[in-house]
Amino acid sequence: MYQTVQFIHSYWAYLVLAVLVIATINSLAGFFSKKEYGAKDMRLALFTLITMHLQLLIGLVLWFASPNGMSALGQEGTMSNSTSRQLALEHPLLMIIAVVLITVGYSKHKKQRLSTPKFKKLAIFYTLGLIAVLAIIPWAQWL
Repeated sequence: MYQTVQFIHSYWAYLVLAVLVIATINSLAGFFSKKEYGAKDMRLALFTLITMHLQLLIGLVLWFASPNGMSALGQEGTMSNSTSRQLALEHPLLMIIAVVLITVGYSKHKKQRLSTPKFKKLAIFYTLGLIAVLAIIPWAQWL
């Protein structure tokens, strides 16, 4: 089970990252060009939110099933080893923060009536979420 979940988590991450980059660029472009917020923009923001939440659920299952996840926190030396600490604590924590940022951004943008504030909320929170994701991806294991 562990290897299957790890495979899904790793390959779903490519889709998540691609969609997040596209949604962030779209929201920044919409904000700076003052374009009208449309159905395509809403669908892209929602699809990004959904893929991020699915990745979070897969990641939580992996964290509980993995020997590098929750069980590693109780082992001696995990916090002194940077790779172990990243997999057991830093990666899950910062990814949860990224999902929260994207969720807050999506929720706040829905409350706006005009296009520019909608794009502004999405641009701010999706950009912060993207930075968090890019900062904590375990690149050595992922590529």
